Amino acid sequence: MPRWYRRVLVSLRRANVFFLLEVAASTILTLMLAVSWLTVTASSTEGQILPSRLTSSLLIGTLVPAMALLVLAGRRLAIRRAAKSVLGSSGRLHVRLVWLFSLIAAIPTLLVVVFASLLFQSGVEFWFSDNSRGMLENANKLARGYYEDKLRDVGNETVTMAGDIRDYLDQAPITSTEFAEGYSFQVLSRQLNESAILERTPDGTLRTAAIVDPEKTDRQQRVTPADLKRLDAGEAVVVRASAERIEAVTPIDKNRGIYLFAARTSNALALEQWERAQTVLKAYDMLTTRARALQLRFNLALFGVSLALVGVAVWAALRFADRQVAPLAELVSAARTIGSGNFAMRVAQNSGTDEVGLLARAFNRMTRQLEGQTQALVTANAQLEVRRAFIEAVLESITAGIVSIGRDGAVQLINSSAQRVLLADGPTSPIGRPLGEVSPVLAQLVASGQPTNVIQYPVRGDLRTLAVRVVQDSNGHVITFEDITRQLLDQRRAAWSDVARRIAHEIKNPLTPIQLATERLRRRYGRQIENDPELFEELTSTIIRQVGDLRKMVDEFSSFARLPKPVFRAEDASDLVRQSLFLQEVAHTTIDFSFACDATSMPLQCDRHQFGQVMTNVLKNAVEAIESRAKSEEIDYRGRVAVTLAGDHETVTVSVTDNGIGLPAERDRILEPYMTTREKGTGLGLAIVHKIVEEHGGEMAFTPEPGGGTRVTMRFARDPLSTSDSHVEQD
Repeated sequence: MPRWYRRVLVSLRRANVFFLLEVAASTILTLMLAVSWLTVTASSTEGQILPSRLTSSLLIGTLVPAMALLVLAGRRLAIRRAAKSVLGSSGRLHVRLVWLFSLIAAIPTLLVVVFASLLFQSGVEFWFSDNSRGMLENANKLARGYYEDKLRDVGNETVTMAGDIRDYLDQAPITSTEFAEGYSFQVLSRQLNESAILERTPDGTLRTAAIVDPEKTDRQQRVTPADLKRLDAGEAVVVRASAERIEAVTPIDKNRGIYLFAARTSNALALEQWERAQTVLKAYDMLTTRARALQLRFNLALFGVSLALVGVAVWAALRFADRQVAPLAELVSAARTIGSGNFAMRVAQNSGTDEVGLLARAFNRMTRQLEGQTQALVTANAQLEVRRAFIEAVLESITAGIVSIGRDGAVQLINSSAQRVLLADGPTSPIGRPLGEVSPVLAQLVASGQPTNVIQYPVRGDLRTLAVRVVQDSNGHVITFEDITRQLLDQRRAAWSDVARRIAHEIKNPLTPIQLATERLRRRYGRQIENDPELFEELTSTIIRQVGDLRKMVDEFSSFARLPKPVFRAEDASDLVRQSLFLQEVAHTTIDFSFACDATSMPLQCDRHQFGQVMTNVLKNAVEAIESRAKSEEIDYRGRVAVTLAGDHETVTVSVTDNGIGLPAERDRILEPYMTTREKGTGLGLAIVHKIVEEHGGEMAFTPEPGGGTRVTMRFARDPLSTSDSHVEQD
């Protein structure tokens, strides 16, 4: 499809144009129904049929949006059916088939409806037009005028005859022969068939005074009370007509109550024609009313049949689409199953020679080939997985860190030893990340091109010494490094121990003779010196005191060099901490000491003497830090030492917090032997403490406190022997 056409389709889908079409079609249909109802109602009150163009326009205007709604409903139903199938929610094939079938049914149906409506409405308009109605009304008027002329003639003859009879009565009585002859002459000359003179009696009944009835009609009542009422009301003559005769009544003398009755045999054919003309006109009027209803019924029939045809077309399209889409849906479902890894999936064999059957057979051949190739790949991958697991196990068992980077500098492989050293910020995997983000130091070393080097690397606040080796291959670089911090520390401690033994051996031998000689000089010559004896006493005392200090230093050297192996026994760590804390409280009453423990007892395997030595040295350092700060602080300063004891299943943690002078600037070297910031310190106290903590399977850390002070955290293993055995097995 052209690009502009695809853009138009995308824009229509985003605008949800089909929903807007449904709303527009519903609105138009509602308006057209309302207009049709108002039009039909208004025309029925006028008594006229609907014009053909108006009727056809209303029908087409109502049918088009109704068909559109039906087609859109079929589309929505097609999308809903497609959503339930495996083809997804688009339902394009269903929609296209519904659209095609709807057009095939709707367009011809609409054309036929237009033609039929115009033809029918034109015929109705022709037969029930004003001209046709005018011809019938003229014929009816002609017949009626002829008959009414006969009635008028009888009435006029009766009135004239009543005047003549009134003259006869004035000349002769009613019983005379002359009156009878004159009366009879009047009846015959006026072509009347019957006549009677009636007189009203006092009781209101009519009496026949004279009568001329050649045909001898036996009539009981010629004038009715209704006729008399009309005459009394002022009418000159009352004329009645029937199929046989025309009768008229007129007063001769209203005051005396004398009336003349006359009758003439009517023309049956004229009356029949008049009545037939009236019947035809009434039938035409009824037919006109039925023609309006027939118009509506015919339009409704066209409307219903048209919608039924379109509905049947939509239903047939849906059924046809279901039958056509079912094989494709089966193929799609099978393809998705194969995509999920089930290559043994097959579709139902179709023996037909059409395209669907060929597609099914080709699909089954493809799946058989894929199944064979996949089985081969699975076998190869299994072998590769075994090799990969072996290589990973080897890499994980190596204590050295191994990092493999590609040509782009991104990390491709890293073992757990390297992760523990390089990833101190969390468990985020470095795979795929640049080496410069993971370890800028190693990235600089790789960029320098040096194959081997020894670097200082910070790990979680500690400075580690790493021996790094970089090997380059065709795929990138492989970096291996070994943490030699412990080795260097052990070597340094061994060297310091050897130095301490040598110093203790070389210094301790001459100290005793020097001290003895000085004491002998003071005892023998102290009294003999007369010139400045105080100076002699001060000098000898200084020598003896310095020799004592040297002896203490030599003892510390000896203790550091020959620290005995700990003897582990079951102890209560809380009791040992309380004992050490009690000694410091007694010796330093100006300092506030506090102790907190999360349990009543804290079992621990330790050397009682060495554990007490650790607590004494740490508490002594805290007291000395507080005293150093007290010299430079205000008078209201008061030192505080807080000791907390906590434990879990494997370790016991002792924390000593003071508000003293804080950590020195060279805090990284605080645990090295002979590292001290005090004037009389040897720098061996914390080194001995650190060595004891390590031999107890623990570790030691120093952190500064907010506002000044230091927190010393010592973690001891509850069972150091089992911990050391596990370390030996891992090594």
